[in-house]
Amino acid sequence: MIGRIAGRIDVRGDDYVLIDVRGVGYVVHVSERTMAGLPAAGEAVALYTDLLVREDLLQLFGFTSLAEKEWHRLLMSVQGVGAKASMAILGALGADGVSRAIAVGDWNAIKAAKGIGPKTAQRVVNELKDKAPAVMAMAGAPETAPLVEADAHDALPVVSASPAPRPDAAAQAEALSALRNLGYAPGEAASAVATVLGENPQADTSALIRAALRLLAPKG
Repeated sequence: MIGRIAGRIDVRGDDYVLIDVRGVGYVVHVSERTMAGLPAAGEAVALYTDLLVREDLLQLFGFTSLAEKEWHRLLMSVQGVGAKASMAILGALGADGVSRAIAVGDWNAIKAAKGIGPKTAQRVVNELKDKAPAVMAMAGAPETAPLVEADAHDALPVVSASPAPRPDAAAQAEALSALRNLGYAPGEAASAVATVLGENPQADTSALIRAALRLLAPKG
């Protein structure tokens, strides 16, 4: 299994990049959102990858985070969602957007992706809602795949420092953990945290927990 590709971008296509790794070119398919964030041809890049194996086809799909890769794997487990549909959803919403939409049951957000109908969107939410907390927590963990820089006189990529996780990612994971420790079910904890983040993306851990507890408090 090819789990990570690191090298230089040789070609940028419509939905793929050709990455040169020590003289070997790998065609890696990516979502629109991932493509928009990639550097220009000739620049160094590192992507997590997932290999799709079929009788007559081998395809590599690339992702900028483990959370995005995990959502791709989970989305493809839903009946009616293939690789193309999964990449369309991730391209429209990103890993964080998918996490929040599924956690709060917002199938209309999923339906906004190209080629996704209402029945498929509802199936995605219904089947994956319990998976959202684990992927949301994963987004708070430090990334382990660094970017790479290649010496102009050496084809071997040289590892550089990993990019720091986004400011809200660790707070999101910590809030989920705290709510689960307080006895809330993973699904309801994820839904509350996703709702708060949707309203205040920069909320720190304390603010997330307080706001989520207000949402989870019995009404009446």
